[in-house]
Amino acid sequence: VMQVVSHGAMEPPIGAGAEALRDEKAKVLRGIRPLTGQSLVCGQYDGYRDESGVAPRSQVETFAALRLHLDSWRWAGVPILVRAGKGLAETATEVLVQLQRPPQQVFDEALPPQSNYFRFRLGPDRVSIAIGARTKRPGTTMAGEEVELFLCNERSSQMGAYERLIGDAMAGDATLFARADGVEAAWRIVDPVLSMDKPVHAYARGSWGPREAEAMAIESGGWRLPGDGCR
Repeated sequence: VMQVVSHGAMEPPIGAGAEALRDEKAKVLRGIRPLTGQSLVCGQYDGYRDESGVAPRSQVETFAALRLHLDSWRWAGVPILVRAGKGLAETATEVLVQLQRPPQQVFDEALPPQSNYFRFRLGPDRVSIAIGARTKRPGTTMAGEEVELFLCNERSSQMGAYERLIGDAMAGDATLFARADGVEAAWRIVDPVLSMDKPVHAYARGSWGPREAEAMAIESGGWRLPGDGCR
């Protein structure tokens, strides 16, 4: 998850090659504040303790929602919301970049909280990019409606994810590998909460996590569910 965040928030690398890319990713991770109890919600899906090998009173988390703060010139004051877990409604890796509202409104109506965005769906065999915008509704009134331009590239991979990594390692290509300083910077972010006595909230299997996580995203318009498209 931290690798996805660093890819999305990094500045353009100053040159080609793996080291230039990993330099920028490490800068992002070093700029993120360590987590606190107020910036984390943990959960465990109902039935986890019935799984084979799980202790009857296990407090192991199967869900986490985070609010990250990146102290950089570009991202200062911009909330970065992350949630991941097991037993959720859908298996997907998606990034939503919500754009700021323009200073002047084109339409004579309140702008919905999640208009104007970029959405990226990441996966080993398909990649999709979507642009959401508010356009004029057909007719004489100056009213808008939500539209999304969606592009999906489906491809069959001849190699599994680990096969590709092994091949890159044999070829000496470190682009997809985390560098030691980046790993240490990522651990610095989560280390303060690892030993913290924090509540683990129950959630139904097949849902989007515990309701306590919903409050974390209210100020940003709520969590955006993964969009439809290539599956």
